[in-house]
Amino acid sequence: MSTARMNRRSVISEAVAPWSDIAQLLRGGEAGTLVPVIIPRHRRRLWWMLPLWLGVFALLSGVMLTLREAEAESEGSDVADVAYGALATLGYAGGCVLLLAGALWWWRSSIVEIEQGTNGVLTRYGAVTNTLEAGRHYLWHPWSRVDFVVDTATEIPYSAPVMACPTQENVPLRSIEFFLKFRITDAVLFVRTIGAGNFDLVLSSAVQDAIRQRARLMRTERAYDLRGSDVADMQELLNRQLSRYGVRITGCNIPDVQLPAQYQQHLATRERVAKERHAYEQEWGLTRKRRIDSLGMDIERAKKVRDARIVEVKAALNRAREAVAQLLEEQETNAQRVRFEIETRGRSGLISAENEARAQRALAQAYRDNAAVLRYELARRRLEVGAELATHAPQPVVIRTDGPGSGDTSALSTLLAAQLLPRLSSALPAGDGVPAVRYPADDEG
Repeated sequence: MSTARMNRRSVISEAVAPWSDIAQLLRGGEAGTLVPVIIPRHRRRLWWMLPLWLGVFALLSGVMLTLREAEAESEGSDVADVAYGALATLGYAGGCVLLLAGALWWWRSSIVEIEQGTNGVLTRYGAVTNTLEAGRHYLWHPWSRVDFVVDTATEIPYSAPVMACPTQENVPLRSIEFFLKFRITDAVLFVRTIGAGNFDLVLSSAVQDAIRQRARLMRTERAYDLRGSDVADMQELLNRQLSRYGVRITGCNIPDVQLPAQYQQHLATRERVAKERHAYEQEWGLTRKRRIDSLGMDIERAKKVRDARIVEVKAALNRAREAVAQLLEEQETNAQRVRFEIETRGRSGLISAENEARAQRALAQAYRDNAAVLRYELARRRLEVGAELATHAPQPVVIRTDGPGSGDTSALSTLLAAQLLPRLSSALPAGDGVPAVRYPADDEG
C-alpha cells in the first residue's frame, strides 16, 4: 500500500444541494469525502402567495366594481354602467385565474420526495417536529420545510489512518490504518446534537484514542499482528462513545500497519530468516520422511528376511530335533547293546572270579595243609644251596712280599700282582681255593 493511500483519511461533511442532486451526493461524494447529511436547497418560496393575494385583490376589485355599477345604474348612466360591468367581469375572471394559479403553485411547492434509504427532518418555524420516511409527502403548511435529508440505511465506510503511533517499547509506528463502517440510527438526534462536520472530528479523535491504546499494548516485533486482528472491544468502545449521537458502528478492522523503515528492514530480515528456516524445516521434514520411509522399507525387508530365516531355523530345528531323536534312538539302542554286553561280561567275569576265588580258596587250603612239607622242603633246599655255594667258593691266594732280600714294595709290584690274580684263578681247577695274598700290613696285624 502506498504512503499516499495510507495518509488519506475519510472526511465526513454535509452539503447544500438541490433536490435533484441529493441522490448523487449521498451515494458518492468527492474523493475521500463522505456526505451522510444533505441540506436541501428549497424551491419552496412564498412567491406562490402573490397570485393568491392578487386573485383576492382582483375579486375584491370586481366586487367593488359591481357595487359601483349598481350605483351608476341607479343614477341612470348607461356608459358608466357598461364600463363598471366590464371591469367587474374582468376582475372576477382575473381573480379566479390568479387564485387557481396560486393554488396550483402552492400544491406543486408542497410536494416533497424523500430518497429511498434516507429520512427527512421536518421543521416548522425552525423547530424539529417530525421525521419523514422515504416516499412522497405534502407539506401544506407554508412554513413547514425539510431542513435535512439524512442517510440512515447505508453503512458508511470510514478510513482513519493513525500516524506516529507508539508501541509498548515507545517505538513510533509509521501509520496504522483503521477502517470502520457506521450507520446513522437516529437522524434527529444526529443533526440536533452534533452534525456531520463535528461528528468527523469526534469520530477521528475516538478512533485515534482507541488505536493508540491498542498499539500501547503491543510489542513492536508483533505489530504486524494488528492486521486483521479481533477489534470487537474497540468496536464496543466506539459504540458506547457514539451512541449518544445516534450513530452505531457496524464493523471495523485494521487492514494494514506500517512500521518504521529501519525496523521494517529488521523485520524483513527476520521474516526472510524465518522463511528460510521454515523452508529448511520443510526440506528436513521431507528428508526425514524419506529416511523414515527408507528405514521402514528396510525394516520391512529385514522382517521378511527375519521371517524367512525364522522359517529356515524352525525347519532346521525340526530337522535337528528329528536327527537328535534318531540319534537318541541309536544311542539308546547302542546303550542297550553295550549294557547287555557289559552285563554279559560282568556275569562271565563274576563267574570266572567266583571260580578263581574258589580255586584260590582251595589252593589256600592246600597250602595250609602242606605247610610243614613246604617248610621241610625249603630247609632242604637251603642246605643244598649252601653246600653248592661252599663247593664253588673261591680260595684265597697269599702273596708274600715281606721275605728276606725283598725290599721292593712299589706300585709296580702291586700292578703285576693284580694282573696275575685273574690268570691264577682261571688256571686253578674247580673247587680249589684261590691262594691268599699277603701284605706286610697283614703280618703286622
